[in-house]
Amino acid sequence: MIKTEEAPLNIHAASHPGMTGKENEDRYRVTSFLADTDPQTQSVLGVLCDGVGGHRAGEVAAEMGVTLITEEITAGGIEVPLETMHRAILTASRAIYQASLEHRGRKGMGATCACAWVIGDRLYTANLGDSRIYLLRDRQLVQLTTDHTWIQEAIDAGVLRDQDNMDSPHAHVIRRYLGSRKSPEPDFRLWFFEGEDDDDAQANQGLQLQSGDKLLLCSDGLTDLVSDETLRIVLLRTPAKDVPQALIKMVNQQGGYDNTTVVLMAVPTGKIPDLKRNRKKWRRISFLAALITAPVLILAFWVGIRWLRGDLDTTIASPTAVLQATLPAGLSDPTDTPSKGPTETATLRVDSTQEVMPPAYTRTPWPTNTLQE
Repeated sequence: MIKTEEAPLNIHAASHPGMTGKENEDRYRVTSFLADTDPQTQSVLGVLCDGVGGHRAGEVAAEMGVTLITEEITAGGIEVPLETMHRAILTASRAIYQASLEHRGRKGMGATCACAWVIGDRLYTANLGDSRIYLLRDRQLVQLTTDHTWIQEAIDAGVLRDQDNMDSPHAHVIRRYLGSRKSPEPDFRLWFFEGEDDDDAQANQGLQLQSGDKLLLCSDGLTDLVSDETLRIVLLRTPAKDVPQALIKMVNQQGGYDNTTVVLMAVPTGKIPDLKRNRKKWRRISFLAALITAPVLILAFWVGIRWLRGDLDTTIASPTAVLQATLPAGLSDPTDTPSKGPTETATLRVDSTQEVMPPAYTRTPWPTNTLQE
């Protein structure tokens, strides 16, 4: 792929070490590409890594993660995005693990990973660890990824309740990360609709983005101190360019115990067309075209037969008369034809709301982290 300075999305990002004096072990990179095979197709790749593993080792792992993943995806193509991301993540993980063996001070280093790759108007995601990807659409905030932590596994197994999270001593024990001895399995589940299982979530890859959508990538320094509902309100009420700094300021006012990184990838309003609506429009145009064209073809065939037989009558009905004669009874204008076809509806997987603006929802237990009416 060919790197380009022009991005089809509005990108805003910021990172802060926090208020405790620790090194910033978060790293992120956002890169725009043009496809080699189709220069008209633009894509944007966002990668965020949060380093773990001792003094300065975490930042080395995080830097290696964003660099190697970006380079591997750049060298790949857009034809099989999930395979390309899978290969890139495993390549980065092996390199980080090997580097940890070659330097005593880097033993055990690793990094979480959150990748959001937008190709045209389609979204593909992958993650390891507890860095997250959110989508804001129609005033509702959806957590697209699953945390890979000990505490999340305990919630899934019913050992802990969601409200016990902050009190657990194992809250930040990471179960999947870049740099582990055994190659980690990237998580390609993209949670979006209510009531999905793992296969459904993975089938959501290639989710079509809409005008006004906002993608948020963040490290756990943000989500440890800012609730999903607060995230939703900030994304709704704050100009996109100010969102990263506004969220970081909010974290630091509450103690800023960890590094915080926020990457916002926003679809400009009116940028991406509603393809479903366009398909309905073109189906209707095609129907009308066929309705108008068929009588003309019939007339031409009839004239040709009469001419070959030599008994062509010089008084020929006009195309308009033929058209009117072929229209269904009571339908004088083809544009009066109602559109047909079933419609499909789906319920978004949303977080709880406490405001009056959207409908009220109640939280349901993980693994789906969904909200039900």
